[in-house]
Amino acid sequence: MRTWIILLLWACAHQSVNAVNLSRGPVRRKTKEIEGRQDKDLLRRSKRGWMWRQFFLQEEYTGTEHQYIGKLHSDMDRGDGTVMYVLAGEGAGTIFVIDSNSGDLHATRSLDREEKPFYTLRAQVVNKKNGLPLEPETEFTVKLHDINDNEPKFDKEVYTASVPERSHIGTYVTQVTAHDADDEMFGYSAKLAYSISQGHPYFSVEPNTGIIRTALGPSDMDREQREHYQVVIEAKDMAGQRGGLTGTTTVNISLTDVNDNPPRFTQSIYQFSVPEITKVGSLVGRIRAVDADVGRNAEMDYTVVNGDGLDVFDISTDRNTQEGILSLKKPLDYEKKKSYMLQIQVQNTHPDTQFLSMDAKDIANIRVSVEDVDEPPQFEKINYILEVKEDAAVGTVIGSVSAVDPDILRSPVKYSIDRHTDVDRIFGVYAGNGSIFLQRPLDREEFAWHNISVIATEFRHLDNPEQTSRVPVYIRVLDVNDNPPMLASFYETFVCENAKAGQKIQTISAVDPDDPVGGHRFLFSLAPESSVRANFSVRDNGDNTAGIFTRRTGFGRMHKSTHLVAVVISDGHIPMQSSTGTLTIRVCTCDRDGNMEMCNAEALSSTTGLSTGALVAILLCILILLLIVVLFAALKRQKKKEPLIISKEDVRDNVVSYNDEGGGEEDTQAFDIGALRHPEVMEESKLRRDILPPESLYPPPPLRRTMVPSRGNADVRDFINQRVQENDGNPTAPPYDSLATYAYEGNGSVAESLSSLGSVSSEGEQDYNYLSEWGPRFRKLADMYGGEDSDWDS
Repeated sequence: MRTWIILLLWACAHQSVNAVNLSRGPVRRKTKEIEGRQDKDLLRRSKRGWMWRQFFLQEEYTGTEHQYIGKLHSDMDRGDGTVMYVLAGEGAGTIFVIDSNSGDLHATRSLDREEKPFYTLRAQVVNKKNGLPLEPETEFTVKLHDINDNEPKFDKEVYTASVPERSHIGTYVTQVTAHDADDEMFGYSAKLAYSISQGHPYFSVEPNTGIIRTALGPSDMDREQREHYQVVIEAKDMAGQRGGLTGTTTVNISLTDVNDNPPRFTQSIYQFSVPEITKVGSLVGRIRAVDADVGRNAEMDYTVVNGDGLDVFDISTDRNTQEGILSLKKPLDYEKKKSYMLQIQVQNTHPDTQFLSMDAKDIANIRVSVEDVDEPPQFEKINYILEVKEDAAVGTVIGSVSAVDPDILRSPVKYSIDRHTDVDRIFGVYAGNGSIFLQRPLDREEFAWHNISVIATEFRHLDNPEQTSRVPVYIRVLDVNDNPPMLASFYETFVCENAKAGQKIQTISAVDPDDPVGGHRFLFSLAPESSVRANFSVRDNGDNTAGIFTRRTGFGRMHKSTHLVAVVISDGHIPMQSSTGTLTIRVCTCDRDGNMEMCNAEALSSTTGLSTGALVAILLCILILLLIVVLFAALKRQKKKEPLIISKEDVRDNVVSYNDEGGGEEDTQAFDIGALRHPEVMEESKLRRDILPPESLYPPPPLRRTMVPSRGNADVRDFINQRVQENDGNPTAPPYDSLATYAYEGNGSVAESLSSLGSVSSEGEQDYNYLSEWGPRFRKLADMYGGEDSDWDS
């Protein structure tokens, strides 16, 4: 009822406003005549016939006829029908129409304020006959009155928020916001009020701001009891009064976890069993405690706080599953202890004193039973170190090892040596008691240490390799003075012919493969049987070296070029060992400073540092190089000469270069000129060196010699024809031209043969006058050989 009264009052106020506008619309203004200055021109001021402020129109009109807005009237309209009203501007002619005669303004359709709140129009009065304006255009506005036709809308259809559990009343959660498209300045159409329609009694909302807060205390907001809440918030316009439009949204609220729950064991006693042969660090079992919290608040630590296995077992936390991992810290022995009791404590890693005390923890007991296992024998030591002298006799016992069966049965043990560690079978072991003895002699100088492995096996498990154990045995061979000292190297030196008595010529030292406890102490002296006692002496330096000195002045290289000095080297240990070494001393010619100038060949070779072995090696290398050179030359000679013609199908011209120019006319061995001189010889078959394969594989056809009666100049022609026929009928002849040089010129030549080999006449019998008939060039030649015979003879 109240709503209808408000609408009625609003309609009455609207009509009164329009009436006021219409009554005050035309305002008359008097015209003044203004006298001008000297020209006395009259200035006339234009008169405005109307002025409107604005019109109002209600939105969302639902009537069937055009909606009346108001009436326009001008003082120029005298009611005689001579004027016409014209409308222009936004929506003129489409949305807004005007009666040209009466000036009534209407809206043709329903309008929406939220789409466009006002329209600006222009009106003018014109002469109906000629269309000329009678007044200037006047602008006015048509505003739309808002009605409550839009419901509130929230920014989001669904909101998501969270709040910690155990929060106090009034704790802020989130804020929701809604908007109304209606006009906020007119009435309460856009005045919103928020309320909660779903979510009681846990949450509340502020009506004016839309802020959501908790409505219950800490004990009621427990995530472990309920974690998710769905709250429906409603926004209503008209300030929440009845008849207003509403909009709703959903808010999903989750309670976040706090550390308000301590961990608890799922059972008070845990039992595990583990074999006694379990290795240290192996897993024994897992225990589990639960915590109602999640994430970081559910992390926990396990510790062993009491029991008889504190030093045998250890516990840690699996960070992925938050389980306690019980592991072995020391070896187990069923025969010594068969079970253990442990007390385990669990507590949060990150306790929150706001919700829990530091003493929030839980206790559980663990019983671990040790299982008996048939174990292999165990040695008393992890390794053994034995010592034996190198001169110990075969069969000598050098030590023993001991192993026992750790099981209750105490089975006897059999001992053996792993022969992979004693390939030479130097040592042996008695199977019953583990005594190790020698099977072969020892030599400390060859091996000072021997490392072997002894295997222990129970007699009842001889065929089971898994029931065996091993122990390393290190055997040290002690030294015995069984090697005599010897010269450190082969000493060869020289003495000058002009050496003086007491002159030092060489320092010698000795080596001994033995290794005495107090170190080496060598003694040097001349051998009793030495024949050079009067020439040289040995002086012990006391530091395991000795010096060789001359005992007389002057040595003769021509008298004796080499002296051999026998030196006895002995050690000072028991039993004493000694040996004799020979020092070679050569006599050489030296300058005043003692530098060697000349010596025999052996001394020179030794002085330069080349030993006999080095010289032999050099000679062998030279010999090998000579053999390689000889072999290479032999192979090169045996290499076959490649034929000039590689393939029969090769029809290209080949140029054969002959570097042999021949020996001239006196060379009778290079070529057989007689074959050209006597054509009869040409009938014999000759092997050609420029044809591949040889003619022996393809015998030439029988020769057909053309006989001619004349043997003059026709000899050359016949010879050539004969060769042409031979090549035409020979399948092995090359298809290319070959260059052949013929020394035979024929019998009919005036000059006859140019060769002096077949010439029977002497130079004195020849007549060279015919050369004058050949021209001036040959006349000079005739004068040289014919007219000056007397000069040559003289």
